[in-house]
Amino acid sequence: MNSYQKMMARIEAGEKIIIDGATGTELERHGVPQLENAWNGGGTLSHPEILKQIHKEYIRAGAEIIISNTFATLKSALRDAGEEDNFEKYNRRAINLASEARSDMGAKDILIAGGISHWSWSGNQPSLEELGENATEQAAIMAEAGADLIMLERMVNIDRMLVVLNGVQRCGLPVWVGFSCEVDSQGTPRLIDGDALADAIELVRDYNVQLISIMHTDVTAVDTCLDVVDVIWPGPVGVYAHSGDYVEDRWIFKNIISPNDYATVADRWLERGVQVIGGCCGLGASHIRALSGLN
Repeated sequence: MNSYQKMMARIEAGEKIIIDGATGTELERHGVPQLENAWNGGGTLSHPEILKQIHKEYIRAGAEIIISNTFATLKSALRDAGEEDNFEKYNRRAINLASEARSDMGAKDILIAGGISHWSWSGNQPSLEELGENATEQAAIMAEAGADLIMLERMVNIDRMLVVLNGVQRCGLPVWVGFSCEVDSQGTPRLIDGDALADAIELVRDYNVQLISIMHTDVTAVDTCLDVVDVIWPGPVGVYAHSGDYVEDRWIFKNIISPNDYATVADRWLERGVQVIGGCCGLGASHIRALSGLN
């Protein structure tokens, strides 16, 4: 039984699993410069030691899953940033750095998740065909570099999500899907681009997806999203919410929920059946440490 299978057995037995917190905004907090149109993806090559230290801080805090710094290194984003030629280098090195952090900490059972998105910072969207090809290539690089699973992140559009999902499943690694949502004026949870969360979950049920998460969603919206998840999704559920504001491509570290308050809210999510819990933008190692202390 490999490390991933062991973790899934623990999830099936009802155990709590801790994911890491934000990586991109932690790079920003450490002063790492951004790539225009590829957000904080550039830190993998420009400041690898800082990135590795962030991963290690999360392992010290109790994280059992480390997500690679690849949310912003999809090929179309790197093309917009003038870095397309380094597509393989960014993605392979990101997995390598997470793996090195795991080795340095002697934490062999920590899982390395390759994070893949379809987000565009420039507003330029590749065709669905190109998006699928790019996702296939990105996942294959991650699998070869040693990732244990693929985590689709910030899925905000059903059509694009399905294309990416089809593409990454060719790499042979298990796949988890993370939805980013808002609650509309009628109280209905929707993906950021407007599709109903309920419709997205129904479609994902037809694929070999082993866990879904509500991620990069404001803390205050998570419970309403989970109301939908509880009705439709039969499998394990994760949450890694964000806190703060995003203004002109920068995360604003004001009004961030405190670690203790985040742990209190997360405890409520755990009580309603969520098993995999972590943090996204704005939430750092202190938040993960607080989650680790929950029963």
